Amino acid sequence: MAEPLLSAQGLVKRFGGLLATDNVSIEVMPGEIHALIGPNGAGKTTLVSQLTGNLRPDSGSIRFAGRDVTRLPLHARVRLGLARSFQITAVLRDFTALDNVALAVQAHDGHSFRFLADVRADRRLRDSARRGLEAVGLQARAETLASALSHGEQRQLEIAMALAGEPRLLLLDEPMAGMGPEESQRLVGMLRNLKSRCGMLLIEHDMDAVFALADRITVLVYGRAIASGTPDQIRGNAQVRQAYLGEEVA
Repeated sequence: MAEPLLSAQGLVKRFGGLLATDNVSIEVMPGEIHALIGPNGAGKTTLVSQLTGNLRPDSGSIRFAGRDVTRLPLHARVRLGLARSFQITAVLRDFTALDNVALAVQAHDGHSFRFLADVRADRRLRDSARRGLEAVGLQARAETLASALSHGEQRQLEIAMALAGEPRLLLLDEPMAGMGPEESQRLVGMLRNLKSRCGMLLIEHDMDAVFALADRITVLVYGRAIASGTPDQIRGNAQVRQAYLGEEVA
């Protein structure tokens, strides 16, 4: 049996008297889309911040790509192959889609954001950036300013930027936020196509997208993981339906 790409065991995080993460364990397998769902205030962002290294857990352990990364900072986890997209888009609106991805490739190469002229003159960076845009279906929008892209296209661009470092695991924080049904459906198809490229941990409130994409789902409520399983198992879990999916349980 394959080793988990990401394995967090018994994570606890307190903020004063608030227990934000209460003995949470979660695993993501290679090539898997694992969705993390729960109501607002459930502790999803706190959990992911511990997984990325932005927050250190008070107790528990995190292993990524076969290594104990519990005490490693964010940049060290990125070098091991961890990437994250955020709920709010972080693209450079006055640059083209291609420039955005090329700058991300340059940053992942360890040069940070140097000079735009370097990016535009470096064929290797441009070629890598074009492959990133193709992976998310934006190759035809390469020379379009990011500010002229639709909201959904900007989210696709942000994912292309996250893919610049060729991550093994992509953490997606509400990628469907603010999208209409058509844009969401297009993004679902794109993420499904990326499964062969890297594993994903998906935080999402759009339940249609979650059940269309996820191989497994973990449900957080008040900092605790109340259930984890396949979409069918989660749909059939009475505690989940009552606590989160809003259904009355007889």
